[in-house]
Amino acid sequence: MESKKITHFLYCPFSGLGLYGGYRGSRWLKNRIKVFKQFVVPSLLAQTSKNFVLWVSWRYEERTNPYVKELERFLDEIKDFKTVFTYSGVCFWDDKYPDDIARSRLAEAVHGSLADLFEPIGVVDYVLMTIQPSDDLYHKEMVEQIQLAFNKMPEIQVLGFKRGYMMNYTTLELAEYNPNT
Repeated sequence: MESKKITHFLYCPFSGLGLYGGYRGSRWLKNRIKVFKQFVVPSLLAQTSKNFVLWVSWRYEERTNPYVKELERFLDEIKDFKTVFTYSGVCFWDDKYPDDIARSRLAEAVHGSLADLFEPIGVVDYVLMTIQPSDDLYHKEMVEQIQLAFNKMPEIQVLGFKRGYMMNYTTLELAEYNPNT
């Protein structure tokens, strides 16, 4: 089967999600960015396939936040690491809201992000989106595995991982995460 030309976004919603108006304060943000830089970024750089764009989304209010600007500079300095920042909110269904509000928020966020996403997408056959929480890591072959699965079975609309690990980042203790046990 002929390979398809795809853009694969690893989508990281930093602010705008859920409670507290989508923002938990400067102290939380500073700490979350530290965790992101210390753990998540190295895991992304270790991916066996670099065929992805890290899409980081924020609320509009973070457009001038100095912590956000510093993170953007930090990521821009990483060679061959494609990133895009958007500032229109969360671009997936936020189940913390009633359906009518969640639908409206999603439509506004996607509409507000399209112009910034157009350049990284370019001309492609498909766009894939994998949720990349700001404190989660994936196996080093995750990008490669998702793209291989999609190329074999393009009718796939959703893929999920059933098992993983959790880490207490202050003690570095690991625990297996398996919701089926």
